[in-house]
Amino acid sequence: MTTRRTSLGWMVAGMGLLATMRAGAASPLAGASVRIAFIDPLTGPAANIGRNGLRTWQFMAAALGGDNHSAGVRMTVAGFDNRGSPEESLNALKAAIDQGFRYIVQGNGSGVASAIVDAVERHNFRSPERAVLYINYAAMDPVLTQEKCSFWHVRIDADTVMKTQALARFFAAQSGLESVYLLNQNYAHGQQVSQRFKAALTRFAPHVKVVGDEVHPPFRGQDFSPFVQRIQASGAQALVTGNWGVDLQDLVTCMIDKKIETPLYAYYPSLPGVPVALANAQRRFPVYQVACGHTSQSGPLAELVQKFRRETGEDLVVYAAYDGIAMLLHAMRFAESTDAGRVAARISGMLFKGFNGPVQVNPEDHQLQKGVYVSRWQKVDATYPVSAEATGYTFAPLQYFEAADISEPVVCRMRRP
Repeated sequence: MTTRRTSLGWMVAGMGLLATMRAGAASPLAGASVRIAFIDPLTGPAANIGRNGLRTWQFMAAALGGDNHSAGVRMTVAGFDNRGSPEESLNALKAAIDQGFRYIVQGNGSGVASAIVDAVERHNFRSPERAVLYINYAAMDPVLTQEKCSFWHVRIDADTVMKTQALARFFAAQSGLESVYLLNQNYAHGQQVSQRFKAALTRFAPHVKVVGDEVHPPFRGQDFSPFVQRIQASGAQALVTGNWGVDLQDLVTCMIDKKIETPLYAYYPSLPGVPVALANAQRRFPVYQVACGHTSQSGPLAELVQKFRRETGEDLVVYAAYDGIAMLLHAMRFAESTDAGRVAARISGMLFKGFNGPVQVNPEDHQLQKGVYVSRWQKVDATYPVSAEATGYTFAPLQYFEAADISEPVVCRMRRP
């Protein structure tokens, strides 16, 4: 693992030197403007997640673009409310394209992501002169970079396979952990978390038995009491969930009310509202996060996290927005173009500096290769001082898994234009 990261570091250092040399002359793109359409829920039960994501992309566009990058490209991000619906997403996509947007960003909902991939493919086939590039920052369904892989889709978050394999590997090293309960939202993402995690357990931790596996309708004001009672009755030593938004908040609140002590392993406990709910647990049950970052992230994010909180009063948790903007700016600088087709071609296989170090877009399926942390909810300390939602608690990293160790072989058959 160390060798791979070191080699990537040398390659990125070389690219940085080349960029510096090329930056000696004025960028041919200096002063150019690029508009990005952000399509996610801005109203409804997931609105707080969508609005935080929109503000984060807007913040990163301003912080990294313009005079702050050798490309000299100014980026603006406009929000389009899809209300969490694939149908509304397609309406928003059409409106954005008609208004001249050539870059689309979306993340909340793999069903939505699937619909956007299909629509972008059709549009670009029919109107190549108005090609659109879709940046997926959170929809984790592996199908999107497998059976449905597309040259015009780039995922900049680790997918469900990568996260479930990281978690299964972590479970394998935990002495005495022999049983787990799965609870997920009943749509593509939740179903994939269940399926892929069970497969990963079989491979890496076959001694850990699944003693419960349930799904529930997403964002319906679910009463979690019956689920929590069954979890308690099962004797499970861990609860794994891919739930997010209000469904995760309500689950945490119910676990607190029922005085459950089962450790919780979740994908999205850093998202708005959940840290405050967790702080109310008063350490009643251990909580772990499986994600590409953690609360006290160092490097280029550290100062930006503080600035974002000062400007918005919210936590900066959508770290993928940094990678997305950095990726586009790097590709535009070296393609010497803001044309989506030329930028997509440059991104394919591209290596660049992400928020957590060197990362590369796999040229075969356009999945960004990035590592995954398993972190633990704990009080802030000198080593991990950044507090989540001003609670005095943070997600502190326990183990990091390199992308090469948690990825599956590529099965994509991507059609290139």
